[in-house]
Amino acid sequence: MRFIKEFKEFAVKGNVVDLAVAVIIGGAFGKIVSSLVADVVMPFIGLIIGGVDFTSFKIILKNALLGPDGAILSPAIVLNIGVFIQNIFDFLIIALAIFLMIKVLSRLKKKLLKEDEAKQKVEEAKKTNRQEELLAEIRDLLKNKS
Repeated sequence: MRFIKEFKEFAVKGNVVDLAVAVIIGGAFGKIVSSLVADVVMPFIGLIIGGVDFTSFKIILKNALLGPDGAILSPAIVLNIGVFIQNIFDFLIIALAIFLMIKVLSRLKKKLLKEDEAKQKVEEAKKTNRQEELLAEIRDLLKNKS
């Protein structure tokens, strides 16, 4: 029972839930970036290079072995270099997006911290002024009493 209780506490902690949300959003974001690279970026790069379709760029290490009736007895051994290059572009775009997002978030965080510090200084100044007023009142009361 203790194990189940500990697991329940772990599973409902904010960090675990946040991580689960991040994984789900990251998976969706990965699909979007993969589509961006495959369907938008790579065709332009292929056009610039001379009409090369990167997904079909392969190096055949061993040709397929065909039977007398044309059936494939053993498939070809192929290095899919184009798919690898496309995955590199996927990674670079995702890394750039994450870098920019973290940079924006850190700027926002710094800005919010500066605003909080300014508010705290104003509140401390108000407290100090109020304390001085109270001390002055106490002083005046003591003077009037004696």
